[in-house]
Amino acid sequence: MLPFIRADLAQFSAYKAHPSSQTAEPVANHFDRLDTNESPDDLPPDIKAKLAGVYQQVIETNRYPDGGHENLKQAIADYVNESAGLSSNLLTTANISLGNGSDELIRSLLIATCLGEESSILVARPTFSMYAILAHTLGIPVVTIDRDEHSFVIDLTSAQQAIENSQNLPVRAVFVVHPNSPTANCLTDAEKSWLRRIPANILVVIDEAYFEFSQTTLVGELFQHPNWVVLRTFSKAFRLAAMRVGYCVGHPQAIAILEKIRLPYNLPSFSIATALTALQNRNFLLSSIPQTLSQRDGLIESLSSHTILDIKASTTNFIYLRVTPNCDRPQDVVLNHLHQSLKQQGTLVRLLSSGIRITVGTPVENFRTIERMKIAISQLEY
Repeated sequence: MLPFIRADLAQFSAYKAHPSSQTAEPVANHFDRLDTNESPDDLPPDIKAKLAGVYQQVIETNRYPDGGHENLKQAIADYVNESAGLSSNLLTTANISLGNGSDELIRSLLIATCLGEESSILVARPTFSMYAILAHTLGIPVVTIDRDEHSFVIDLTSAQQAIENSQNLPVRAVFVVHPNSPTANCLTDAEKSWLRRIPANILVVIDEAYFEFSQTTLVGELFQHPNWVVLRTFSKAFRLAAMRVGYCVGHPQAIAILEKIRLPYNLPSFSIATALTALQNRNFLLSSIPQTLSQRDGLIESLSSHTILDIKASTTNFIYLRVTPNCDRPQDVVLNHLHQSLKQQGTLVRLLSSGIRITVGTPVENFRTIERMKIAISQLEY
């Protein structure tokens, strides 16, 4: 370890993206990439052609991007108001901050609340891994609590105790996902009630990356809770994972702090233009969601026919499967086998410590997943 580097960083590993078609060895030179919760659909050719024109005729590559993001902020405010059933001017640009993906916003929120303080964050596992990863890179301790093994509901008793018994290392931020990744369940009424009771000196981050699929949001309650913020992204339903555009909705004073912390010119000009175009074409782009939800339900129904698989209902564009308790083989052995067998057959899925997460793909990809899972399970039987 170099002597000028923080000693605690030696114990961490760099985050590595999961294997893609560029790094894996696919069957017949093709992989179904169902491991990162992206949309299976690219932008249509006519929108891409329009964006190519914007790049050629409007964007000056020798000039810095729009550092204030005002036009995109306004478009986002209009969309959030509309999709949440709020009055057209309730949320304004003062309620919006943009990030290079939600990751940048998470990092900024950690810097704003915990950095330089003897404090911690609270997460319920399993959940989105970047909360803990980013906290650790900043030297911020992470308090983890469990979820109910069957319903995936947060252990609220443990969560409340963690907040109340943290005088020496107070919790300054609570991170929840609505609906949660990887378990695909929305917050329950009991969980929402607990969030409402969290003291005002603790930040509550509600990550709604999958809002467009679940159609459940807590944005309307932000005005009653200045310590709440909601995170959203263009990477999922809007098909813009390559553009890295996330946004935060919150109280103007909280947003003003994020604006102080974020790096200048954090979004490239082309990302800004693409996100604006996506919002202008949102009715078309989001029209594919019913098919995704239908395919998701069909995937759950088909895979649930295998007695060794336990799959709960999903409110997202992915499913989470585990091994049933009555399976006569160790869970980790079965999960590793399924993961490797699917990969060898040409389907990438996300292997986690307690289950496998599968993104809903195209109808053809989903059909192949079902057939390949049959083969993977049959291999366990002999």
